[in-house]
Amino acid sequence: MDNFINFDKIVLCLIEVDDNIMSVFNSNIILFILAYLLGSFPSGLIVGLIFFKKDIRNFGSGNIGTTNTFRILGPKAGIAVLFADVFKGWLAVNLFKLCHIHVVNLVLLITGLLAILGHTFSIFLKFKGGKAVATIAGVLFAYNFNFALVCATIFLPMIFITSCISLSALISIVIIFILSFLFHDIYLSILLGFLVLLVYIRHRSNIIRLINGKENIIPFGLFYWYRKIK
Repeated sequence: MDNFINFDKIVLCLIEVDDNIMSVFNSNIILFILAYLLGSFPSGLIVGLIFFKKDIRNFGSGNIGTTNTFRILGPKAGIAVLFADVFKGWLAVNLFKLCHIHVVNLVLLITGLLAILGHTFSIFLKFKGGKAVATIAGVLFAYNFNFALVCATIFLPMIFITSCISLSALISIVIIFILSFLFHDIYLSILLGFLVLLVYIRHRSNIIRLINGKENIIPFGLFYWYRKIK
């Protein structure tokens, strides 16, 4: 009988959480829309058009993200786009705090996810966009700074070893997902599980080039130096 009572309490708690989430969503829907619009802002495209008179979608990989910006427009533009894309994710997660509205962690992750989806499926680009790595970083830094530092200690050395942004992202996101369980945050782990799928789907063309040995590498890191010597 006690087991049934405990089960009932669990169900009631879940229903209460769902009701709270829906209440927050209904009363603050403008902030959720704003989170998506923030993510949709095409930083790489804007930087290219305004400062270089180039539509970055017509060059390199055709992607509007940091890597293609670095390759086509140079390091200054690449760094600017990197910070802009990270900031989008960070700001989306902090929207409720900036409005002095207290919400549960799940709501913060939902706003972060909306920014990520905005970046990958931008309303300003006919629902096309980037591959979300920088925006994911911004979301994680805003949500859990310590966890984001752990992620950085995985991703950055991976870039140094492989000299390849796409390969580093594909390997790192899986490791980060697994490590998230050590932080005992089920919502964070669920989000990262979804992001593993999203990152792999968005990197389909990169995976094909990696398999064929034709993926671009950056002029830095162990693999780059190895190839140069060889």
